Amino acid sequence: MTDLGVSLPVRPLERAVFVPAAGALVLADTHFGRGEAANVEAPLGDGTDVIERLRELLERCSPEIETVVVAGDLLHSFSRIPRGVEESLRTLRSVVDDADATLVVTPGNHDTMLEEVYDGETVSEYRLADDETVVCHGHEAPETSAERYVVGHDHPALSIEGRKRPCFLYGPAAYDGADVLVLPAFTRIAPGSTVNGMRGRDFQSPLVGDADAFHPGVRDDAADETLWFPPLGECRRLL
Repeated sequence: MTDLGVSLPVRPLERAVFVPAAGALVLADTHFGRGEAANVEAPLGDGTDVIERLRELLERCSPEIETVVVAGDLLHSFSRIPRGVEESLRTLRSVVDDADATLVVTPGNHDTMLEEVYDGETVSEYRLADDETVVCHGHEAPETSAERYVVGHDHPALSIEGRKRPCFLYGPAAYDGADVLVLPAFTRIAPGSTVNGMRGRDFQSPLVGDADAFHPGVRDDAADETLWFPPLGECRRLL
């Protein structure tokens, strides 16, 4: 599949996006504690995988990054804080501090216990320094107007020749005339929702109305590029 000429003022990375005009790195759905809560056999351990991959992205984009924004679901469990999560969060903040950046969290529906373990900056919707982009989790309709929204929540993935790949979803003018960019889950433990056959009603975010109009984008990390597919409405005939 060739790039279809989708042009965005943001740079998709490995399960995250860099917004150069704002000096911001945005990721979503880290779900710290998910492996422990799900009793996963030998999980990718207490957030270590998430933190090391974030460290790599910060080093890669240094020194341009001034802000790291987590678009919700920093945590996973609704009812308890699994062992190791508090230490993971301390390490996360230390990694961001070491990059001379500020960490901001826009809480998601899983972050009901966030205040018990995190005392950093939180805001339901965060406007980036480019003054055009608003970041939020995406589980609720935003109250802040923007030219584009960057959200998480649905963990999109695209099935290509039987292989499931995390993907971005880009909907031009998809929500009240604003562009919408849905990020894949940053954690690699989350299985992802296969979007090939999903309609608007199948998505949990109110920002995804006409799913057929959203372009899936899959990262080719070896080539350091994102391959954009036709909108989902056309993809169903191709994949």
